[in-house]
Amino acid sequence: MAKQSGLGDAFWLGGYDLSGDVGSLGRIGGGLAGTQDVTGINKSGMERIGLVRDGALEWTSFFNPATAAAHEVLSTLPTTDRICTYGRGTALGSPAACMVGKQINYDPSRAADGSLTISVQALANGYGLEWGRQLTAGARTDTEATDGDSVDFGAAGSFGLQAWLHVTEFTGTDVTIALEQSSDDAAADAFAAVTGGAFTEVTAGPTSERIQTARDQAVEQYLRVVTSTTGGFTSLSFVVVVSVNPVSVVF
Repeated sequence: MAKQSGLGDAFWLGGYDLSGDVGSLGRIGGGLAGTQDVTGINKSGMERIGLVRDGALEWTSFFNPATAAAHEVLSTLPTTDRICTYGRGTALGSPAACMVGKQINYDPSRAADGSLTISVQALANGYGLEWGRQLTAGARTDTEATDGDSVDFGAAGSFGLQAWLHVTEFTGTDVTIALEQSSDDAAADAFAAVTGGAFTEVTAGPTSERIQTARDQAVEQYLRVVTSTTGGFTSLSFVVVVSVNPVSVVF
């Protein structure tokens, strides 16, 4: 795969698509909050162990007072968690950074030339920042129960997965959004439900959610997103990102 720019990116927050109101991202950071020195007196070099996971997303927004746009969504500064997702492109399988975090500020700045921008920061809460791949090509729109296209994750996993959902629009009674897996893209192994891979039934939007499977759960090479309904729906716009763990992960 060739080197890429940041053109054509996307940003979702708590089920709202703010892509058109975000001008730049100053930090998409994750990893360890620090390390602890555990060097024994019998060692000739430093020994360290990793401490808690952390993450942060910082971005600059434009002032847009329209319904469900940047000002209305960001200026409320809720104390509850918000799911943040940065999409590096919007193609099926494209990378995305996801985080459950607290939005800690909403700081407009009006320059002498008349430009008006807002600095916003969210800090991780509970899980740190995680990179995954998009199982929808940006925001996918379903008008009925649909089996989505699959993404090849390159190899099977043995340590479970995490998944994030943003429902940006929904019209109907109910819909269930769930993950399915296959070892060979249904050539001989039919797609089947991922245990623990269904999101909470959606009856309204915007909404968002993070789920995770068992930490020692096998995950097959190909994954897809399917939608189903009991009462029916006419329109669903949503984003799903999945991270398959290559090593054992504890949250």
